[in-house]
Amino acid sequence: MTGKIWANSALLAGGWADSVEIRIDAAGNIATISPGLPYTDGERVEVLIPAIPNVHSHAHQRAMAGLGERAGDTRDSFWTWRKVMYHYLERIQPDNLFHIAAQLYLEMLKAGYSCVGEFQYLHHDLNGQVYDNPAEMSLQCLQAATQVGIGFTALPVLYRYGGFDNVAALDGQKRFLNDADGFIEIVKNLQSTTASDANCSVGIAPHSLRAINRELLAEVITSLENPAAIHIHVAEQAREVDDCLDWCGKRPVEWLFENFAVDRKWCLIHATHINDEETAAMANSGCVAGLCPTTEANLGDGFFKAREYFAQRGCWAIGSDSHISIDPVEELRWLEYGMRLQTHVRNVLVSESCANTGRNLLDGALAGGARACGRHIGSIVEGFRADFVILDDEHPRLYGRSRDDLIDSWIFSGNSNLVRDVYIGGNKVIDNGRHVDEDTIARNYRNTLDQLAN
Repeated sequence: MTGKIWANSALLAGGWADSVEIRIDAAGNIATISPGLPYTDGERVEVLIPAIPNVHSHAHQRAMAGLGERAGDTRDSFWTWRKVMYHYLERIQPDNLFHIAAQLYLEMLKAGYSCVGEFQYLHHDLNGQVYDNPAEMSLQCLQAATQVGIGFTALPVLYRYGGFDNVAALDGQKRFLNDADGFIEIVKNLQSTTASDANCSVGIAPHSLRAINRELLAEVITSLENPAAIHIHVAEQAREVDDCLDWCGKRPVEWLFENFAVDRKWCLIHATHINDEETAAMANSGCVAGLCPTTEANLGDGFFKAREYFAQRGCWAIGSDSHISIDPVEELRWLEYGMRLQTHVRNVLVSESCANTGRNLLDGALAGGARACGRHIGSIVEGFRADFVILDDEHPRLYGRSRDDLIDSWIFSGNSNLVRDVYIGGNKVIDNGRHVDEDTIARNYRNTLDQLAN
């Protein structure tokens, strides 16, 4: 545990400050922040910023990233990619998931992520039977996060059906399925396991409107005590919107708002295909739009209405989702670039209070990420977790840059990783670009891939 850090320049909640001394308490929270003090002792760094939450992860998909890029006999889409993913899931055992998640979470830390929202729906064994501990697979992800040292928001997934109107699930979905009682048991197990862990929180994740019905979700929400967050995939593909309209005459986000009290606790993942009314409803509710630009691009989903949503001060965050990329810089960059390609205008996602695109994107991802993870993270504030990123200010891409120009250069000027050190809860988990268990984790991951290939 690092008790004190002194930064020549630090991005605090109120903006940039110089000569900042930050004291960290024994629990890993920020105790005091004192700008304008000379260095005396403790860790000394040049540029310190908050680490970034990653609000949407499917850990098991890390092992298949890049394997869905061969064209099939028909037009490829999310739905054809899903068939490849389901086939891969037929092999993954608990120990496999642990090693995959450990490698993934290590890569997240090295990229500057502070916390992962693990949207975990691989609940049961290869035959669809419940493990002796129904939360077995979620606990494997939790244990991997604990070993690596990343913050963790457990988001066990509620999955019951294979389509709108209670369509029966496919055989490839048998490992996902729970009724209300089975799902609640998983959540309560995770809550009791993490009750004293300041690096963890537990929410719930109804998979999508396709996979649940109103009565099931209402029962779960009523039965659980104050979940940290509620995440749901919604309106990711145009086909989903069409199917929802055929089912009930409503669009997915429209239906969700009419049937549930969507508020700051909710995170709507993707929300790619929304109309103006749905955009306004989301922005006004305080919910978080969980955006995953590299995955959405990889799957051909489409563009989120970011310009309109930002203009209404909607809250948003980023996630690496399928882990085709594990880099917050790339998620933020492509969020902006997607808007530029559509509008033929530069610097689209700025605000009245911040004209620097990179800084404005960073601020949004930090605030929305903290809300979506249900944790006191994402800002250098007394009482919040001491989760920091130290950038390599000597790198040619950043040398001579300062403050907002440094953030803009970090996000827009190249692809090499400029994260030097990472602190989570005051612990230095990445030191000069490396993790203390990196070699062991990588070896176990390679062995796991060999097992899955046989």
